[in-house]
Amino acid sequence: MIIDGKDLILGRLASYAAKRALLGENVDVVNCEKIVISGDKVALFKRYKRRADMGTYKGPFIHRDPAKLVKRTIRGMLPYKQERGRKAFKKVKCYTGIPLELKDKTPETMEHAKISNSNIFKYAYVKDISKFLGGKI
Repeated sequence: MIIDGKDLILGRLASYAAKRALLGENVDVVNCEKIVISGDKVALFKRYKRRADMGTYKGPFIHRDPAKLVKRTIRGMLPYKQERGRKAFKKVKCYTGIPLELKDKTPETMEHAKISNSNIFKYAYVKDISKFLGGKI
């Protein structure tokens, strides 16, 4: 299953991808930089900056790459400390843009997770948060 992340809300996308992975499907999420996180932009930037500054050599580690940031969010929806959660997490792949091996396949879009179909007016793109944290996009 391939999910196009363009203008999808991160939490809804992550929970859907986690459920599919737990059922045994391979989940590929493309266009991770175009995924939306709902909330006030300033508050989101402040929260992610605080979490990134908090990490030492022991953690928590906040990735600056948009694909890794999305994959970490999906991991939070899985029971990754148990065997079935670890197996499901190995089935999840996240990509910035669309890779060549997935170009010819049609990605699935989730209408219930689109930002345009909800009443959310305050949001930020994962690309902007990643750039704010120092990521190279």
